[in-house]
Amino acid sequence: MRIAELAGQRVAIWGFGREGRAAIQALRKRLPELSLALYCGEAEAAEAQQFDAALRVYPHEPDAVALSAYDIVIKSPGISAYKPAIVTAQAQGTRFTSGTALWFGENPQAQVIAVTGTKGKSTTTALLAHLARALGVRTALAGNIGLPLLELLDQQAALWAIELSSFQTGEAGPLELGVITSLYEEHLDWHGTRERYVADKLKLADVAHRLLVNAQQEGLLEKTAQHAQRLLFGQPEGWHVADGFLRRGSLEVIALERLALPGAHNALNACAALAALDALGYDAIAAAPALATFRPLPHRLQTLGERDGLHWVNDSISTTPQATLAALESLHGREVTVIVGGHDRGLDWSGFVAAVASRTALRIITQGANGPRIAAALRVAKSEVPLGDVDKLADAIEMARIVTPAGGTVLLSPGAPSFDQFHDYAERGRRFAGMAGFDEAEIAGIAGMGIA
Repeated sequence: MRIAELAGQRVAIWGFGREGRAAIQALRKRLPELSLALYCGEAEAAEAQQFDAALRVYPHEPDAVALSAYDIVIKSPGISAYKPAIVTAQAQGTRFTSGTALWFGENPQAQVIAVTGTKGKSTTTALLAHLARALGVRTALAGNIGLPLLELLDQQAALWAIELSSFQTGEAGPLELGVITSLYEEHLDWHGTRERYVADKLKLADVAHRLLVNAQQEGLLEKTAQHAQRLLFGQPEGWHVADGFLRRGSLEVIALERLALPGAHNALNACAALAALDALGYDAIAAAPALATFRPLPHRLQTLGERDGLHWVNDSISTTPQATLAALESLHGREVTVIVGGHDRGLDWSGFVAAVASRTALRIITQGANGPRIAAALRVAKSEVPLGDVDKLADAIEMARIVTPAGGTVLLSPGAPSFDQFHDYAERGRRFAGMAGFDEAEIAGIAGMGIA
């Protein structure tokens, strides 16, 4: 959908986060006479009116009747497309779109690499932009990583490194290369079922001319086998990790010890970024040394430092049990106390319970809304890993100080969203740092956003 198509239509915007604001600004710039309605939370209504006095602001969630009064509704990504009110309004003829869809409609010729995946998508997208810029390519870093595409509507780049969540993959237009880093169950509260989550994630394959996927995930390989232009990373014939090196085929390209990112999963993310550059004809081998200067993203295995004789690591971005296991693997051989738990989306923790059963030098503290359920699963399995079960993150931190041996590591890797106690994972990570004794203000944002 092009923005010009909204002229003369009855248009509403649903959501007043950064995506909603970007949509308002883009429409005001392109269609200044367009009448706009906004649906947002009661606490945001006054701020929205100050943001744009011409908005008709409704401080509540719209029902099916309200939505059916509009020709087009521009919805923020976090609002599930499967809400009954949306399904009913669509049946009545209301069209739903997004800032992502509008940007793709305005930029059909842009060279886009779109990255998605249950885990690894943000790091891979940022790595891709960093490596491309090291080659002197004017590159945009935007999307779900924290910068709405519409904020860059009238700007130009030679390459667009765009992160897409499972909420956005169905909104992308045709693009040169899609990348899928991993595929596990997540966001079941938005998608409704695991099957629908997987189907929505794989919508990226429908719009990608070429598709790059993780060769180490059998399920992902099976589900993408029919793509006519499928490429793989993580296998010996291409970019992969072996014997302490990132390799392209048999060629040793860069030693893992030179990478700025810890963990085998991050080495695989680097392979994905390098393979993506290769696919578009860039010199990935020449770009690889820049992996040593990459600035790790906050809240992703972020080393905070030492306090009270303990090392503290912030992995607040972890919202699945698989992500927590990857974080633990990156700290293999160290004494670790891991804090898990948060908002309960009903994910299956049995794989986590089985994986940690034989681990030594590990303590687990459960907290948050699904903490009791995780603790119960560990007890039922008769896990021998020392277990503490508390209510809030603050309680977990105090317990971690007591039970972690001197010189050990306290790892926040919740395996669950933050919404039971915090606004988002970033706030959770900052609060964790503050409660551990670090300056929350120093937990910086993601470097390199925008075009450079």
